[in-house]
Amino acid sequence: MKLIADTHTHTIASTHAYSTLQEMVHAAAEKKLFAIGITDHGYTMPGGPGEWYFSNLHSVPNYIEGVWVLRGAEANVTDYEGSLDIPESDLKKLDWVVASIHSCCMPEAIEPTRELCTQLWLQVAKNPYVRVIGHSGSPVYAYDYEKVIPEFGRNGKLVEINSHSFEVRADYIPNCVTIARLCMKYRVPVIVNSDAHFSASVLDCSAGLQMLEEIGFPEELIVNASEERFSEYLRTHTGFWK
Repeated sequence: MKLIADTHTHTIASTHAYSTLQEMVHAAAEKKLFAIGITDHGYTMPGGPGEWYFSNLHSVPNYIEGVWVLRGAEANVTDYEGSLDIPESDLKKLDWVVASIHSCCMPEAIEPTRELCTQLWLQVAKNPYVRVIGHSGSPVYAYDYEKVIPEFGRNGKLVEINSHSFEVRADYIPNCVTIARLCMKYRVPVIVNSDAHFSASVLDCSAGLQMLEEIGFPEELIVNASEERFSEYLRTHTGFWK
């Protein structure tokens, strides 16, 4: 299966990544992608971007080397109310927002329970700026998938199949499979991303695609497997094309 977009990638603005924004876009152009999402981490991530980074991201053109550039962020969830670490004033200026949990950005004093994590994702599902639910297969932050996955669909959120998780988060894999199966059951669209931290890894999604193939996941529910489908999502759910 061919993907036409990779919408979760990082640049040196997230200081644990190693390529510039221009290098990431160039890699996307070389791989003849329709679009790339530049989604550096939110402000609470150690080594994350400076305070003006997201508000000034509009200075990057939306079209470079024949590739549409989604100027975005991977916002960190910071509490069990579903709060994000990027203010609304910045979120509203972005083309694309992935919301993810990283333990270093969550409160240490509160034990993550299934109930709290379910509450968290139900609140994120209502956030009008979030487009993608990022790598939510963590066993530590497991939630009621049967209850929440349909809500993601009803709120127009894309559930991410994060291929990087299959390489560095082995304990996520059983939950990732469960999430994918429920997306298939409830007809909730997914998006397959690389979570690339280096330009050579743009569109490195083979592990995620292999899992989807093994469970018989329908191609028509993979939004970034079709330029037409992805463009329609942008038109319907974002202000990217007005």
